Amino acid sequence: QVQLVESGGGLVQAGGSLRLSCAASGRTIDSANMGWFLQAPGKEREFVAAIYWCGTITYYTESAKGRFTISRVHAETTVDLQMNSLKPEDTTVYYCAAAPYGSSWPTERDHEYRYWGQGTLVTVSS
Repeated sequence: QVQLVESGGGLVQAGGSLRLSCAASGRTIDSANMGWFLQAPGKEREFVAAIYWCGTITYYTESAKGRFTISRVHAETTVDLQMNSLKPEDTTVYYCAAAPYGSSWPTERDHEYRYWGQGTLVTVSS
């Protein structure tokens, strides 16, 4: 089992930045592709960004390209999402997720992820 805990959410003004962090414990995530998703109330979970297990390749949804950066240091237990130029429409809960070894790439579909955190709320005021 892998336990994931997100942190770093909060309230920020439009145009500001936040850095979300996902801390993993339990089994290692060294060989796991990692992803960040968002979910607005009453809507389906949406892919934001993913990073390959060794950290060398990243993939973003169109709305995240140029504004968000996913990062990890191989063999460490955290995965971060740097969020810049935030917009009010970015307001929602963000989730970290881990996909099992051997998952396809890019890992952008939520059913490919096995482990999920509880989420962290990001609120962007206008």
